[in-house]
Amino acid sequence: MSTSTPTAAPLGDEQQLQDDADGGSGNGKPPAGPSGFAQAQRSLTGRVGSILAILIAILWTLPTAGLLITSFRPASDINSSGWWTFFTDPNVTLDNYRQVLSSGGDFNLSTYFVNSFIITIPAVIIPITLATMAAYAFAWMDFKGKSALFVAVFALQIVPIQVTLIPLQQFYVNPPGNLAPLGGNDALGGGFYAIWLSHAIFAMPLAIYLLHNFMREIPGELIESARVDGAGHVQIFTRMMLPLMAPAIAAFGIFQFLWVWNDLLVALVFSGGNQAVAPLTVPLSSLAGQRGEDYFLLSAGAFVSLIVPLIVFLSLQRYFVRGLLAGSVKG
Repeated sequence: MSTSTPTAAPLGDEQQLQDDADGGSGNGKPPAGPSGFAQAQRSLTGRVGSILAILIAILWTLPTAGLLITSFRPASDINSSGWWTFFTDPNVTLDNYRQVLSSGGDFNLSTYFVNSFIITIPAVIIPITLATMAAYAFAWMDFKGKSALFVAVFALQIVPIQVTLIPLQQFYVNPPGNLAPLGGNDALGGGFYAIWLSHAIFAMPLAIYLLHNFMREIPGELIESARVDGAGHVQIFTRMMLPLMAPAIAAFGIFQFLWVWNDLLVALVFSGGNQAVAPLTVPLSSLAGQRGEDYFLLSAGAFVSLIVPLIVFLSLQRYFVRGLLAGSVKG
């Protein structure tokens, strides 16, 4: 005679059976309906949403396509017909680009094109470097007055750039103490370094705020584990934080690159009118104001200025999206 007793089923199996009986709710209650987020996701990814996205993309791209086609058309065709007539009467020339890029052309942009790179690259690297270290300090270090200082940095975002131009110029020309003036007593600006510092100063509050928020999403258990293993702040920052923060840093870097490359106000003010340090936007604004009838040159010059940010954004868009989504989901 057997004396064995029935073996109790594992709790997970009982719960699965109960879920099956309840239709998958998992708690004995009827399954919950789709959330608002799920409904919105289905609406945006449905057929209607896809058609609307395609229409918006076409409308958004149409001016750029028109500018590209116009830049390759002869001046006589541009002055006599619209760019859409290119499809019925295609007539292509490279003279527009030759005139704006060659040193012997009517409007040489090659020097300003190089200046834009010289201005943009340090103006992106400097604020990212300083803001990443400042964000780590605000997020994971304890020091006196940290909360008040972070609120002050956050509040600086609402200060308009226009109200800071004159005080910043005065700081460059007549710095406090015995510091040497960046631009000299008679100069409005100080060359490339004045533009780099200005862009870095204007970008720091937003960079610190964004990177701090992303950094706070990193689980504190990782930091505590590293400290138990004997790691200091420098090791934690360089070996843990920087790799984890790469998508957020890339996203802000793209923002800063596009802002600095397309900037006219800061470069115009802090270059002191020196054409040797002026970026592409300065001669293009002059071309639009003084030689507006030369639309064939303006379209070619505008596309020369447009092509670099377009390449940067399209080549780095996956990092841009990952950086925007990095703080939305906790892993």
